Amino acid sequence: MITGRAPIVWLLHDDKPGHNTQLRGLAHRLKALGNAQCHWIDCGNLSVPFWRALFGVAPVIDALSALPSPDIVIAAGSQTHRLLFALRRRKQVMTTVLMRPSLPLNWLDTAIIPEHDTPASSDRTLITKGVLNTIAPMAKLTARHNGLMLIGGPSKHFEWDDDQVLAQIDQLRKALPGWHWSLSSSRRTPQAMLSRLALLDDPTLTVKDHRNTHASWLSQALADSRCVWITPDSVSMVYEGLTSGLPTGLFDIPPKSDSRVARGIAQLQADQRVYSLSDAGSIATATPPAPLWEADRAAHWLLDRWQGRQKAGAPLP
Repeated sequence: MITGRAPIVWLLHDDKPGHNTQLRGLAHRLKALGNAQCHWIDCGNLSVPFWRALFGVAPVIDALSALPSPDIVIAAGSQTHRLLFALRRRKQVMTTVLMRPSLPLNWLDTAIIPEHDTPASSDRTLITKGVLNTIAPMAKLTARHNGLMLIGGPSKHFEWDDDQVLAQIDQLRKALPGWHWSLSSSRRTPQAMLSRLALLDDPTLTVKDHRNTHASWLSQALADSRCVWITPDSVSMVYEGLTSGLPTGLFDIPPKSDSRVARGIAQLQADQRVYSLSDAGSIATATPPAPLWEADRAAHWLLDRWQGRQKAGAPLP
């Protein structure tokens, strides 16, 4: 928790679901830890000339002028970078980006970058395990014999095969007889796969089309489950599972190449943070590693730096 006044935070977004999820996860923890006042700014509706970003000249925009002056400006998504960099010379503002920026990183005060992007080590950079998300660790795992499966689809990082995934779904169900399973698709799940999944619906398996789920469905499903199994192409869902504190297993889908995403998944396997199909029978009694609550760690880090800056009365180095 911070002492003194609460920071005013501007959240610059491009309205893309993945970027918004990262910002929401961080904003939740900034509010909880520092009572931050957060204001959302859609950069898709703003036109900022490149020269303003280049020279750090803040634009005069009515929508921004109506907001209280920010202490911290956080951006996610390349469309937000022009405004972020244009605001960097604004008095008493600490700038933060949630990815590798399109302009020099040392022009900003701080950055929060996932490990799989291989960022250079720096005093102004926090390196996270995966991207931030809105999930909070559960205080206690359910004792009910419920499992959750989260299914993605074709991607540029993994060799997707409908038959292979369906066979592994069957393998999981046989490894834990008597369990009830909930299974959800995602935006990338092929229509043919959705049709085949619907045919699996029986008393021990509930199949959910992601288009028919609500915003809090995943949090509720995780809380009602004793383990979660995820296809590794769904990287954000893998880290949501790990954040929840549930024992998290991965379907066996080979990588297409040595991409940064595939390396990130391989590192989780090497660190023994995720389970393989061969572990399925014992996962019910498994003790998972400590949750990866990176949004909380990032919020602590940002608030500590902001408070240090206020006490010093000087810009960050």
